[in-house]
Amino acid sequence: MSLRILMFNWRDMHHPEAGGAEKYLVTVAEGLAARGHEVIFRTSGYPGALEDEVVGGVRYVRKGGRYGIYPRALAANLTRRYNADVVIDVQNGVPYLSPLTRRGPVINLVHHVHKEQWPIVFGPRLSRAGWWLESKLAPHVYRRTDYIAVSDSTRRELAGLGIDEERVRVIHNGTDATALDGTPRSENPSIIVLGRLVPQKRVEFAIETVARLVHEIPNLTLDIVGSGWWEPQLVARAEELGVEKYVTFHGHVSEAEKHHLLARAWVHALPSLKEGWGLVVVEAGVHGTPTVAFTEAGGPTNSIVDGKTGILVDHGSEELTPAIRSLLLDDDLRGRMSAEVATWVTQFHWDESVDRWERALLEAAGRN
Repeated sequence: MSLRILMFNWRDMHHPEAGGAEKYLVTVAEGLAARGHEVIFRTSGYPGALEDEVVGGVRYVRKGGRYGIYPRALAANLTRRYNADVVIDVQNGVPYLSPLTRRGPVINLVHHVHKEQWPIVFGPRLSRAGWWLESKLAPHVYRRTDYIAVSDSTRRELAGLGIDEERVRVIHNGTDATALDGTPRSENPSIIVLGRLVPQKRVEFAIETVARLVHEIPNLTLDIVGSGWWEPQLVARAEELGVEKYVTFHGHVSEAEKHHLLARAWVHALPSLKEGWGLVVVEAGVHGTPTVAFTEAGGPTNSIVDGKTGILVDHGSEELTPAIRSLLLDDDLRGRMSAEVATWVTQFHWDESVDRWERALLEAAGRN
C-alpha cells in the first residue's frame, strides 16, 4: 500500500539552523519515498531557498517564516490541499494542531519536551504562553492521536503531561556513518562540540572547561563545529577567559569534514540543556569517540551507557570538567570507552527507523 504523507516541520536539512531533528525527519522522509510513498515536506522558507522542489524523492514546499508556517499548516489541512493519507506534525515546542482542521489520521512526532528551554529563548511572558501551548493545549488537541518519540526519556516526559504511554511509540535515531579507517586521533588532547550555536546548547560550558584545564593540559584544543546566531557571544566568552588560541570555530562544515573532526577528537562534549536523543552521540561513537553529557538533558541517558560508552554528569560546567579531564588524562579509561561505544552504536540503523515509521503510518492510515 502506497501512502501520501504530509510532514510539517519548521526547518528542512538545508536550513541554516538545521540540526539533528532535521536530519532525523529528512532521513525518514527520503527512506519512505524510496519505498514508493509520496512524501510532501511543508516547512518554512529561508534566504536562497526554492519555494517548491524535489530532493531525494521528497517534495519540499517552503512557505512562511519561523512562525508563519503554523497558520499556513492549518490552512493547508483545512483546504485539503494535499489530500494526504497521514499527516506528521513535528512538535518542536509549538504544535501545528492539525487535528483541529483534519479528520484523517495525524501522528505527533516529539523529540523532547521544552519546559526548561522556554525561559532561555524567550522572555517570561512568552515562556509562559509557550509552555501552556506545549503542556496544556497540545495534549488536549492530540488526545486521540498517536505519538512518536525518539527516546524512552521523551516518552516519560510526555507521560508527565498526561499523555497515555500506550499511545507513544519510540523510534530511535539511526546512523549511516562508518568508521574512517586510517584517520588518526589528533596528536594533542582534543575536545569537540558539534551542534547549532544557540544558548540552550550551552557551548560556553565546554569553553569554560578548557579554561580550567589548560594549565594542566597546555596543548589542549577545542573544536566547535556548527553555526548559529549565538556565535559572537561564544567568541567573546573565549576571549574573556583568555583561551581563544585553544578554541577553533569551524562554522558549518560538510558531512565528510564533520566525521573527520569527530574521528580525530579524543572526547565529544554535549553540554546541551535538553536533547531528545543526541544524534551526534551516535555519530561520534561510530569513530570510537566517547561523549560526556548531562543527565538532566534527558535523551543522552538513552544514547549513552554511563560509565561504558561515555559519562553522564549532573548539571553545571563545574561537573563537566572533571569528567572530561578523566577521559583526556586516563588512556586506559578512554581506550575502554572508545571500544565500548564503537560496538554499542552498531545497533542503531536508519533502515530500521524507516521500517518502524512505515509500519506506524500504515497502521494509522488503515484506521482511517
